[in-house]
Amino acid sequence: MSSAVEVAISCSKNVDIAPEEVKERAVVLEHGNGDCAAAATNGKKCAEAASHCRKADEEEDDEDGEKVPEHIDLGPILSIKDQLEKDKDDESLRRWKEQLLGSVDLNSVGETLEPDVKIMSLSIQSPGRPDIVLPLPVEPNAKGVWFTLKEGSMYKLKFTFSVSNNIVSGLRYTNRVWKTGIKVDSTKEMLGTFSPQPEEYTYVTPEETTPSGMFARGSYSARTKFLDDDRKCYLQIDYTFDIRRDWPSSS
Repeated sequence: MSSAVEVAISCSKNVDIAPEEVKERAVVLEHGNGDCAAAATNGKKCAEAASHCRKADEEEDDEDGEKVPEHIDLGPILSIKDQLEKDKDDESLRRWKEQLLGSVDLNSVGETLEPDVKIMSLSIQSPGRPDIVLPLPVEPNAKGVWFTLKEGSMYKLKFTFSVSNNIVSGLRYTNRVWKTGIKVDSTKEMLGTFSPQPEEYTYVTPEETTPSGMFARGSYSARTKFLDDDRKCYLQIDYTFDIRRDWPSSS
């Protein structure tokens, strides 16, 4: 299974970040991790919890063959205004930045350093069927099945997101799926680099087919994250879904 179950979903230069902030952000990336909560309860230092969470995230990446680099100095974070001023004498860089930023209102973004990405909507599209609109935000520790798909059916995932404050570099999503406790799918998809703008961005995944057969039917659990090059997590969704013999009846 690839993007069928990827409900929560996917260039040029990295957004800079001070190295001492990387460890702090590791806590945010795995804020839902039970081990981190336990570490806090036991009175361990935040740095230890952050290190543990980061290690868990690295282990997940290692499973997919991507090693998280350590001790990388990405340099200082710059506002959009500062980025435009930097290397302004380099004609090719200046044109690239202008093309990337488009019609960004520099007065509206000001001197903000941190980009902000909000996932505005998620929906599943299948030929001849009404869109399955998935509710956002997802309630923490929500129980029950988030959606049901018919086995062997074609589908695409559509989502919209907004970018504000600064350029977000290397925006991507990861999706991991388990069935009866066994990981059956792990997907990473790069979306790209986006500048802040008033309009929302829209992304539609390529059409996929859900698996079929007796062993494919049943309940699945999944975890989806939206992250950037700095491993800042903008959204994490833990959910369950079903693949059944037929579509659920309309109420």
